Amino acid sequence: MAEITVGKARISYRTEGSGPPVVLVHGVGPGSFMWDGILDRFTGRNTVHLPDLSGSDSASDDGAPLTIETLAEQVSAVIEDAGTGPADVVGFSLGAPTAAAAAALRPDLVRRLVVAAGWAHAEDVYIQQLVALWLSIADSPEGFGRLGTLTSFARPHLNEIGYEAAEGSHGFMQPNDGRLRQLDLVRRVDVRPLLSRIEAPTLAIGCTRDQTIPVENHRDLGKLIAGSDYAELDTGHVALMERPDEFAKLIQDFFARP
Repeated sequence: MAEITVGKARISYRTEGSGPPVVLVHGVGPGSFMWDGILDRFTGRNTVHLPDLSGSDSASDDGAPLTIETLAEQVSAVIEDAGTGPADVVGFSLGAPTAAAAAALRPDLVRRLVVAAGWAHAEDVYIQQLVALWLSIADSPEGFGRLGTLTSFARPHLNEIGYEAAEGSHGFMQPNDGRLRQLDLVRRVDVRPLLSRIEAPTLAIGCTRDQTIPVENHRDLGKLIAGSDYAELDTGHVALMERPDEFAKLIQDFFARP
């Protein structure tokens, strides 16, 4: 585990595997361990860097409101600190606009870009209402976590894993300071002014049953990145857990192109 100081934040990142470098950028939640379920799909052929950005449980900073530019700067700092050269960057959920901003602001560090279940701006009233609901129940850890489960997964997946597994998933989203700051950023995201600056070949991945960030937002993000490819999976928001093999294959096939 490496630790670096970026601005007023102290963040850590893990490195696993060997091969061309890939950075996996997490979304709202405790941090990079959300990638652990599919990590073995990458470590056999890539050196994978997994940062825990501001708002994650292991990061520390001054407690100021988060910005996409701050998180993007942290991603770029990890790539530079790792010293493995320009990296392929994959961002999921809040990590998608973060990765896009990193590619726009430091095109020299991002070789290829994948944005999954992301959005370019938060003007969607659905997103605004959902985040407001989440923040309004911050005094109820059970309700907060239960809403996280309902919006993370599609109904077929919940029925597939069963009641007990669904109940056990509530702990992922808990109303601590990091989650509340991340959610506050969700409703303020607007990377539209940056997207025209992206030079990296890009793949946008949409999730057709997404109840956190509706799929129309994924499609719009892809359209706003010039020359990007777009693919959809029939999943809820957390496609990397619902359809891990298909999710990883989309990314690896994209990386394998000349």
